Amino acid sequence: MEQDINIEVIDREGVSHPLSVPTDMNLNLMEICKMNESFMVEGECGGMAMCATCQVYVLSDHDLKDQSDDELDMLDQAFFVEDNSRLGCQIYLKPEHEGLKIKIAPKSDA
Repeated sequence: MEQDINIEVIDREGVSHPLSVPTDMNLNLMEICKMNESFMVEGECGGMAMCATCQVYVLSDHDLKDQSDDELDMLDQAFFVEDNSRLGCQIYLKPEHEGLKIKIAPKSDA
């Protein structure tokens, strides 16, 4: 049974984009952001938590799956990390994420 949820993505220029996304396809936040080319999310490792090119800041108060050791290790090496940083590839969208609000982290030039 298909269930779409509404999320809000704030791009690197501070522009808010409301999106309606499916939850029945096991998509993660990185994949959703890559579908919208204006977000310019690279996801270079393909969602394996081996890069931080899909780093986002979670702005809403949602109960997300705990960070894995791989995600924590990668964030330890990333630029522009904040307390609310997550790798978008590690956030699989589910019905309980209705209203999720995230901001895409700045791109590292390193």
